[in-house]
Amino acid sequence: MANAYSAGRWPSGMERVSLTRTVPADPETVTDLITDVEPFMLAAGFDEVTLDGDDLGITNRVGLFEIELDLEIVETDAVLRYEQRQGIFESMMTEYTVEAVDGGTEVTATTEYSALDLPVLGEMIDSTVISRQR
Repeated sequence: MANAYSAGRWPSGMERVSLTRTVPADPETVTDLITDVEPFMLAAGFDEVTLDGDDLGITNRVGLFEIELDLEIVETDAVLRYEQRQGIFESMMTEYTVEAVDGGTEVTATTEYSALDLPVLGEMIDSTVISRQR
């Protein structure tokens, strides 16, 4: 599997983290796995996942903290995109895209978020949650 990772701040002031991997499977298979949202999110390392229509809830335990995010799945050209309704970020969205390449499918996960207004703790928790999604 090939990997590419990038992170940085965009002109909008939001942080952006992106990870691309090439997996040895066809795009249809990869899309089916990603759109089976509950098992996909559990496989991403979240401790609890609930799905009710377009309402997605995830829980992540980080040391002494339990972080809960209330998300909404949004229809776009991406295979999967969700945006935070309530949670620890000022705003957050994540999307997954797939593209056929030689030897399989390139999967890109991109998260854009505005960090909490807590100097050190906010950035640490934000980074932990984002890295768990990768």
